[in-house]
Amino acid sequence: MKIGYARVSDPSQNLDRQIAALRAEGCEKIFSDKATGRTVRGRPQLEKAIDALGTDHVFVVAEWDRATRSYTDGIKIITRIAERGALVRVLDREYFDLTTDMGKALLGLLSAIASDERERIVRRAKEGLELARSKGVRPGRKPKLTEHQRRRALERLAAGDSAREIGRDFGVSHSTIVRLK
Repeated sequence: MKIGYARVSDPSQNLDRQIAALRAEGCEKIFSDKATGRTVRGRPQLEKAIDALGTDHVFVVAEWDRATRSYTDGIKIITRIAERGALVRVLDREYFDLTTDMGKALLGLLSAIASDERERIVRRAKEGLELARSKGVRPGRKPKLTEHQRRRALERLAAGDSAREIGRDFGVSHSTIVRLK
């Protein structure tokens, strides 16, 4: 089964050209969005199209930039489709036809690139955190209570006051007080 997806960036734009190409390709179902291309968020029909895919189905788009404009979002979409056992076919890019052996090789290459990029992102984030810590920066949110307030809250807990009562007095939730233990 072939499932098509079309998108335009603005509600005033027309989907007819893309839908005609998807119909000519033999798509049995066509989903379409009128939404920005900056991110895949806010595109419910794209989600429905991917959810409708099954094993050996083909996700067809007339133009790849209609599905995504970001390299990483594109890799995520391809990965989600592959996890469903489906393939991708892009009508305006002959080489981007994952129903062929050459296209499958391309998917392997793109997957390797994505994996490498993910490892680099993780490594850079880890290095950045280590550098920040070496400079005395404590990552994360600032504590809601000062050191003096934390000591006082712990003293009150030891004296038998409830976490809710202490939290109310300090203007924080009782779970903040409980985590001090």
